[in-house]
Amino acid sequence: MTLHPNLEKEFKTDKLNAAHAQQLAYLIAFGPSVFQTARLMLHYGIFAMLEESKEGLTQEEVIDKTGLSNYAVKCLLEASLTTGMVLLDAQTDRYTLSKVGWFLLNDKMIEVDINFNHDVNYEGWFLLDKALETGKPAGLRHFGDWPTIYEGLSELPPKVQRSWFGFDHYYSDHSFDEALQLIFSKHNVRHLLDVGGNTGRFALRVVDYDNDVEVTICDLPQQLQMMRQQTAGQKGAERISGFGMNLLDNTQEFPSDKHYDVIWMSQFLDCFGEEEIVSILGRAARIMDDNSRVLIMETLWDRQKYVPAAMALCQTSLYFTALANGNSKMYNTDDMTRLIQTAGLQVETIHDEIGKGGHSIIVCKKGS
Repeated sequence: MTLHPNLEKEFKTDKLNAAHAQQLAYLIAFGPSVFQTARLMLHYGIFAMLEESKEGLTQEEVIDKTGLSNYAVKCLLEASLTTGMVLLDAQTDRYTLSKVGWFLLNDKMIEVDINFNHDVNYEGWFLLDKALETGKPAGLRHFGDWPTIYEGLSELPPKVQRSWFGFDHYYSDHSFDEALQLIFSKHNVRHLLDVGGNTGRFALRVVDYDNDVEVTICDLPQQLQMMRQQTAGQKGAERISGFGMNLLDNTQEFPSDKHYDVIWMSQFLDCFGEEEIVSILGRAARIMDDNSRVLIMETLWDRQKYVPAAMALCQTSLYFTALANGNSKMYNTDDMTRLIQTAGLQVETIHDEIGKGGHSIIVCKKGS
């Protein structure tokens, strides 16, 4: 495996001393309670109170500001203190925000991740072992009886929907500007096929970017219904159409009614297992000619510059296992390249560091 040099350096040797390694092991062992403590410190506004107070706050002052009981505040503050989220001056009994607490409070990506993990994943991960053993999303059943989460998105509880789409959109939206520049600067695009276009957010950006381009969104019929609701009345919506299909059914072919200059797949192939990816890309290859290109935008974990990004992506793989579909993940470059080649395509170029989320865009042409 070829890793980003930063990751290779970090992952090759064990740099922790015994005390720090033991501390991290305990954090892992108590991970669920540590997570919930952080979430509730945010929910009750305690982190924000500590940030606003220059001298810090005593336990009694936190009680007054939150209206929580002495017992509740003491539990939260002590759990936060011993996990590094707050600091304590033992002489004055005043709590202040640590660097960890600051990031929990101010990093928008962490906020999105916390909401996603609590509202969407938390209960489902209890059945992660069953999902790994069966290749089925065993943790999805407490939401509904669907084979994958995608069939049930429109029926999820509103709060769960908000957290799911908040996660999905945050990681993609910050990449759209650079992705559009790359698409239209390097390709003559009149027709774009957006495979897995979801609610049409990217399609709207495409038709706004270029007044002549037409977009066809290929997705499940229920997703297309949501897309039409979201795009109705928006600028350029008349140039967005839908093609309903179940991409897991390998007998259903991509639309071939026109020549598609670009076949776009954004944060899409990570939603499928390896055989399914080969099937999807193979069907794309069948409607391509020498002038067509498949552009795959993914967060490939091995190409990340920083360890926290690689860690977050690999942990997200377990959402796909337990809740999404049971057989997909965040892929690395070697695996994705192998699947692309198996499907009859060739990697032409890879563009890294697209947007804030560490995306890469893999440009593929039809194989010889």
